[in-house]
Amino acid sequence: MTAAFSLLAVAVSLLFPFAFSFASPDVIQIKGSDTMVNLGQAWAEEFMNRYPETSIAVTGGGSGTGIAALINGTTTIAQSSRDMKPEEKDGVLKATGKTVQDFKVALDALAVIVHPSNPLSELSIGQISDIFSGKVKNWKELGGANQPILALSRERNSGTHVYFLEEVVRKGNGKGPEEFSSSVLMMPSSQAIVQEVARSQGAIGYVGLGYVTPQLKALGIKKSAEAPAILPSIETGQNHSYPISRSLHIYTAGEPEGEVEAFIDFILSPEGQEIVRQMDFVPLQP
Repeated sequence: MTAAFSLLAVAVSLLFPFAFSFASPDVIQIKGSDTMVNLGQAWAEEFMNRYPETSIAVTGGGSGTGIAALINGTTTIAQSSRDMKPEEKDGVLKATGKTVQDFKVALDALAVIVHPSNPLSELSIGQISDIFSGKVKNWKELGGANQPILALSRERNSGTHVYFLEEVVRKGNGKGPEEFSSSVLMMPSSQAIVQEVARSQGAIGYVGLGYVTPQLKALGIKKSAEAPAILPSIETGQNHSYPISRSLHIYTAGEPEGEVEAFIDFILSPEGQEIVRQMDFVPLQP
């Protein structure tokens, strides 16, 4: 490369931070959080539209699946709706010799959803805990119809499952004794929960804000019995008034470089955060 060309390339990269050609022909593999899979796909599609020489493949399966793939070297980026555990970070270090890099890329207000015909409009964290731990089995016990409760959860490899267990079922005490009742149906995806709640009048489940549709009712959530009920939204997620809000992460093994670094920079840019808003998740900044 000539000196003149090098100077030109530097000038272009300064004026247009993403306007350069990547050397690597490899596909960027993104695996993990089912909550984040549509968001990850939206980021990837826009990035590939801008830079057609880059290939990005996005798959879900749960946060645990993405983290396991990062450990065994079958993904470039792991998407996760929960914090990575110390033993998982150690697993990446032992397997790859690289330290895990954590990037908070969005926020999420986790919505508790019921069928639109359900007369209830709000529940407290304690009441939701009683439902999913099996203490309350009929809606009439909460002031609703005389109808059995069908509680739906994500399966155990889901980061959303872990978060909901610790923050809702165990009421913020991650080491508490409460567990999901054996009567709770473990669903393979957020979309499966959405479909079941939309057709079952007695159902209740939980999904990321981006999965809420007009065919569902999102309940107002009270931090305690005396607290006001807060509906999930971008605004209540950003100001942390909604009681069930969390961070969404992407993880890499070692410092990202080249097109991977550029992709993460795009995610964190105003354009990438606008996609977060368009997908009904919560941008990092108002």
